[in-house]
Amino acid sequence: MVEVERKFLVKSTAFKALAAQVEQMQQGFLSTDPERTVRVRLVDGRGVLTIKGASSDDGTSRFEWEREIPSDEAERLLSLCLPGSIRKARYRVPMEQVTFEVDVFFGANEGLIVAEVELTSPDQDFPKPDWLGEEVTGDVKYYNSQLSKNPYSTWED
Repeated sequence: MVEVERKFLVKSTAFKALAAQVEQMQQGFLSTDPERTVRVRLVDGRGVLTIKGASSDDGTSRFEWEREIPSDEAERLLSLCLPGSIRKARYRVPMEQVTFEVDVFFGANEGLIVAEVELTSPDQDFPKPDWLGEEVTGDVKYYNSQLSKNPYSTWED
């Protein structure tokens, strides 16, 4: 129940041609407290409830509990969420022993593309394709819970 992942900005859309799957997501947060984030998602009509604990000091790992829930319950929970829902398309890109999850954001986060890769340990080797950009692991502003409160479109360069 511990998630280990690294997060990167994406510098081109070349990943799209490699995607094995694309999902449409809407998500909201019942809690954005860094110690206990509670997220509700609709993923292509399926409901998912996720609870995450605090991140490790380097931002690579944290407790994660996730369960599928009925879509009608997810819709009701979304109506209770804090302001700032997130909409995105997730591209699943398999490469060697890992799968990159590349999120293309819409709405207030339009223009942001972020890739995450789940690992078995923080120091696990993995391929780094040309479209992968700067690493932003541990940079809180790229957490979805923070993007819901401080969207990409409001950032100053």
